[in-house]
Parts: sequence; C-alpha cells; structure tokens
Amino acid sequence: MTLSTLRVALLPALVVIALAIITAPVMRWLWGEWMSNEYYSHGILIPPVSLYLIYQRIRLDRTLRWEPGRGALYGLALIGAGLLFYFLALDWRAFYLATFSMIAIVLGLLWVFGGTPAVSKLWFPILFLALMVPLPLLDRTTLPLALFTGVCSGAIVQFFGLDITVVGNSITMPNANLVVGAQCSGVNSLIALTSLMVLTAYLVSGPIVNRLFLIFLAIPIAVIGNIVRVASLLVVARFYGAQAAFIFYH
Repeated sequence: MTLSTLRVALLPALVVIALAIITAPVMRWLWGEWMSNEYYSHGILIPPVSLYLIYQRIRLDRTLRWEPGRGALYGLALIGAGLLFYFLALDWRAFYLATFSMIAIVLGLLWVFGGTPAVSKLWFPILFLALMVPLPLLDRTTLPLALFTGVCSGAIVQFFGLDITVVGNSITMPNANLVVGAQCSGVNSLIALTSLMVLTAYLVSGPIVNRLFLIFLAIPIAVIGNIVRVASLLVVARFYGAQAAFIFYH
C-alpha cells in the first residue's frame, strides 16, 4: 500500500473520530434524555435501526455506487452550514437544534465521501435519525391531549352506564377522584408509533401516497388506542378502586 493510498484510507477514520469528539456534548445530552424522558425512551433504538438499514442497503442493493467527489461541493456546503448552526445551537444550549445540525453534517460527509449516487440510496436511514431527537415543544401538547382523552374516555364509560362525572381532565367516581395527567396524554405512544410507521412505510413497497397515508394513520391509531386504554383504567378503578387501576392494571 502506497503512502497516498494509506492517507486516503485513513481520512474517513480521522473524520469519524473528529466528528465523535465534536458531537460529544450532544451525545451526552441525547443519552440523558433517552434515559429520563419517557416520551423518547424509544430514541435509543433509532441509531441501531438506522445503521442496520444502511448495512442492508449496502449489502443487498447492487445498484448502489460509490463515487467520491461527485456532488462534493454540495456536501461541503452542507457540512459548513451544519457546523455553523451546530456551534450556534450549542452556544444557545439548544441541544435539539444541535442534534439536527449533527445529522446534516453526517449527510454532508456521505455526500463528500460517497457521492450523489450513495446519497440517493442512503438518505432515508440518515434522516431517520431525526426521530430520535427530543423536541421541547411536545410538552405543550400534553395538557390539551390529556383533556381530550379525559373527556372521550369518560364519555365511553358513561355510555356503558357507569356513574362518573367528567370535568375537564378531572373524573369523579363514587369510590375515587381521578385526574387524567400528562402521563395519560398518549404523547409517548404517538411519538413511538409515528417512528414505527415511518420505518414501515420505508420498508414496504407501494405508491408513495399509500405509504404517506400509513404514516398519517399513526395519529388516529395512537389517540384512539390511548382513549380506550384510559377508559379501561376507569372501569377498573370504578369496580376495584384507584389503587388497583393505577398500581396493578396501569
């Protein structure tokens, strides 16, 4: 192996090491969020799934071609913009924006070292990483969803003749008073199911419209499933008490 060949072989490895060092603060933040944020506990599974999709595409897709340098200018521009926004986001302590910038940098590196043909085949596994990023705006949706869940689940239980009173997310029973809180909003199942539907839509074959509709179905499925779950909790609480419902059944 000549010296020039060795340099070419070592360059990607050095870039990966540099990227790991630069993005260490974001990776620590992500790990902490995955371990403590119940809405994104599934996030730890996204990177391995993404890596597996890349491995499968490289191993099985015989049309995939590596053409380093083709489209390199676009890749360098994406890397430059990604690094700029990354360090700005770190300065703002906006780690979720820094994570999105990190994903853009990875895509830019693929563009430089793999070329446009490789990007056209591997863009989805890289952008799929966006679903691992905890979004702070989701906290604002928990209360409205909890209110909606409380009203709907209470109406279902009342329809079957149980004597309960629903006021907002507060539910009064003869033997218990309950509050449908953020943990019953269904946001965690909505996020996880959306990630699963996006992955499914990528793996299945068919018209793009049908696959987009499959992703859209994650919203009603998660919301309806959560309403039915909370309604069943109310039934258990009515007949066996709140302790049985929320300690054992929940």
